[in-house]
Amino acid sequence: MKVVLASGNQKKIRELTEILAPLSMEVVPQSAFDVEEAEETGLTFVENAIIKARNAARATGLPALADDSGIEVDALNGQPGIYSARFSGADATDARNNALLIEKLAGVADTDRGARYRAVIVFMRHADDPMPVIAEGTWEGRIIDTPLGEGGFGYDPHFFVPALGKTAAQLSAEQKHAISHRGMALRALLEKLGATT
Repeated sequence: MKVVLASGNQKKIRELTEILAPLSMEVVPQSAFDVEEAEETGLTFVENAIIKARNAARATGLPALADDSGIEVDALNGQPGIYSARFSGADATDARNNALLIEKLAGVADTDRGARYRAVIVFMRHADDPMPVIAEGTWEGRIIDTPLGEGGFGYDPHFFVPALGKTAAQLSAEQKHAISHRGMALRALLEKLGATT
């Protein structure tokens, strides 16, 4: 089965494709079809994932897979949340987003820096699918000031996983896929679709 992946984020596309590799599913990024990015007007991860999947399915006529994900920081009342990718404004970059996050956490004790990555993944059989399959995953950690590691993307260098004594950016791709929010959400999705990995 050919499925369009509703994302323009190359690092996210690579991560999703790696996790989905064992499936008998050909995952093609929407950029291969010149699909324009959907405007994320939803107020939740679920709404935004559905908007993106529906847009890709409508433009290509294929089943679509979309994720919406972000980081929620307890001391910031769950911010940046759905605005994680554009936390620092319209011209946001990973570096600017991370700098703003650390700035907002100035003076917050280590013990109060709990955070989680959250991912919602949606599978739509077609653009008018009245019952999209929805799965989610969360990954608990805390925010540290000094970035560590070269891997991953987004907030990974500042997302410390106490159980491992490492940041998400210090993990191999395989380690990250095994425990990350996106890996959990994809495994839950596969279970719901009746697939076995």
